[in-house]
Amino acid sequence: MLRYTAFSTDPAGGNPAGVVLDARALDDGEMLAVAADLGYSESAFLTGPPEGLDDTEGRVGPEGLDAPEGLDGPEGRTYRIRYFSPKAEVPFCGHATVAAAVALAERLGPGPLLFATQAGPVPVDVTAEDDGTVRATLTSVEPYVEEVADADLAEALAALDWPAADLDPAFPPRIAYAGARHLVLAAATRARLADLAYDFARLEALMHRLDLTTVQLVWRESPTLFHVRDPFPVGGVVEDPATGAAAAAFGGYARELGLVPEDAVLTLRQGEDLGRPGELTVALRAGDPRVRVSGAGVRIG
Repeated sequence: MLRYTAFSTDPAGGNPAGVVLDARALDDGEMLAVAADLGYSESAFLTGPPEGLDDTEGRVGPEGLDAPEGLDGPEGRTYRIRYFSPKAEVPFCGHATVAAAVALAERLGPGPLLFATQAGPVPVDVTAEDDGTVRATLTSVEPYVEEVADADLAEALAALDWPAADLDPAFPPRIAYAGARHLVLAAATRARLADLAYDFARLEALMHRLDLTTVQLVWRESPTLFHVRDPFPVGGVVEDPATGAAAAAFGGYARELGLVPEDAVLTLRQGEDLGRPGELTVALRAGDPRVRVSGAGVRIG
């Protein structure tokens, strides 16, 4: 088990993730047990390394990896990947994708990767900057946005202990998807976002019923700068420090509702209220429904 943080260049910032580069010998229960033992919000498990991958700690075997059937990805750089929280498997996780991509790039060098996720194929491009920073950019599956029922919204606000008057009326509550489902709620003030003390069991029950991965709480500081927080009780974690899947979903939400231009680069700051600051870059392109989420990654310890 390797440990990386995503969306930060500081091991003490961003969102930590476990990465297992060769999980072919593990069944579902064992992967869940590994993720639970580590305790991070998610861990990534790859089916195996490409031929000749040299792991400096000797944990990766020499066998090659067959590209997932039906995927035309970069030769030797195409992987099946699964994500587990301490309580359950999730279909897609952005920060663990970044962590896995950085771990591979340290062994294979920068360049394109392709991950076959349960949500669909996710291309990732990894670059190394002059100062040594390794940065990964993932391209989401196609996003969508749907209405949230009044009763479900009321239940979410009650679980959060947020009065409806504390919401920003410019950002309608919606369920947004870009690989996983997230309920997007916008706070009217930074103080409202900072004051997060919710009913864990009540919110978890609602999220299971709506098939939500996190609740994406946002506050807009400027036209392209947002502060975000993500309660994650369904994963057994009170709050996710930096959430790439939710960032991708939010990008699709903001564009579809006309809250940002079709061509835009957004900055999402997350983890500040937890003492683990991170930064996520969300890029939108006119004519391409997919969302690109970028961030730095670094090994922990």
